[in-house]
Amino acid sequence: MQQAIGKQSIAFEHPPCILSTASIVGKKEGEGPLKDYFDCIIEDPTLGKDSWEEGESELVRQACQKAIEKSGLKKEEIRYIFAGDLLGQLIASTFGLKDMNIPLFGLYGACSTAGEALSLGAMTVAAGYARQVLAVASSHFGSAEKQFRFPLEYGNQRPLSATWTVTGSGAFVLSQETGDIVISGITTGVITDYGIRDSMNMGAAMAPAAASVIYQNLQDFNIKPDYYDRIITGDLGKVGKGILIKLLNDNGYDILDQHMDCGIEIFDNSEQDTHSGGSGCACSAVTLAGYIMDKLKTREWNRVLFVPTGALLSTVSFNEGQTVPGIAHGVMIENRGC
Repeated sequence: MQQAIGKQSIAFEHPPCILSTASIVGKKEGEGPLKDYFDCIIEDPTLGKDSWEEGESELVRQACQKAIEKSGLKKEEIRYIFAGDLLGQLIASTFGLKDMNIPLFGLYGACSTAGEALSLGAMTVAAGYARQVLAVASSHFGSAEKQFRFPLEYGNQRPLSATWTVTGSGAFVLSQETGDIVISGITTGVITDYGIRDSMNMGAAMAPAAASVIYQNLQDFNIKPDYYDRIITGDLGKVGKGILIKLLNDNGYDILDQHMDCGIEIFDNSEQDTHSGGSGCACSAVTLAGYIMDKLKTREWNRVLFVPTGALLSTVSFNEGQTVPGIAHGVMIENRGC
């Protein structure tokens, strides 16, 4: 049996392994500090399609195909796909995966979707409902700006608190097979709303949710921050990082030595002018699939808490004057190899 831990967590008796990963990114991401860790860098932002949205669907399709290929499995051996993106009705995922003929769960957790997909996929595999599943998340700078902010042609000035949506897709094959890198547990986040109304400051909206789930993970498992080599948030950026550190300090936990943020790592702000950092579903997904997995495989790190963060807003809620709630999901990933 799986073990429910504390208030919001699960420890897996038989932890599913991350059998393979794939990370495909756009040109700007391929010019950043993590360029050597991605499987593929795409020069054309539409990937030869007629729109940014179709290009994002192609990113999803290619990432899933690459992850399956690297796993050594056949497509028919994947029982479920857990997939999500930022677009209305999850059109990047659905159109990208509609021809794969694999049962699909479409997920929306905003930029926390990679954590949600990995959590649900791990629960499904660990419970014996599937031998192998695929988890995937994507985002695209062009399609996200078009939906949530301004047309790119408008050329609006971005405030320093703004983040740059990552163009890319990260995919993961989870399996009951024995493997070195496993998901040992999860902590599911709650919606956290501190009343933020600025859509150009997602770090401030998401930091309280990240603090909440990190705090609960440490409480539920009765561990200290140094239990992990890294506590890795998704896309808080420089603004959100400062808020996160303060909130946890106020609650008795100092994670400064362990903390890393994918949104800060994926771009070189001084050279690439990305202001607070990177964001989008793909920000944490491709960083985990490439950079973080490499650190785990080489045993530079043996244990990380992966905490992608999401801002739960839409154009409808924002234009109606609603606040921007946040959510985050914690995924405990370890190298248990000999």
